[in-house]
Amino acid sequence: MSKRRRFTSAFKAQIVISILSGEKTPGELCRAHNLHPNVVTRWKTEFVENAASVFDKGNTNDDQENRTAELERMVGRLTMENEVLKKASGLLNLSGKDNGRSS
Repeated sequence: MSKRRRFTSAFKAQIVISILSGEKTPGELCRAHNLHPNVVTRWKTEFVENAASVFDKGNTNDDQENRTAELERMVGRLTMENEVLKKASGLLNLSGKDNGRSS
């Protein structure tokens, strides 16, 4: 029983770009990489159908950067609050011990 081969996205893109640029024919690439023509045709179809999404990634990247910046600010604020609470807790514990000794 043979295992299915898995191909990276970069490899698939390289094959499709070679076909679309006219560098090599689909048949040449299938023979060179031992691929079935239906697989290459499916990769080409997926590539062409999803080509428009390449230009949409800029907006997604900006959204991710904004979210990351927001989360970093939140972490900074919570870290500062945590430090203040630690100091206040330490001061309260010290004053509580002093009151207990003076009784």
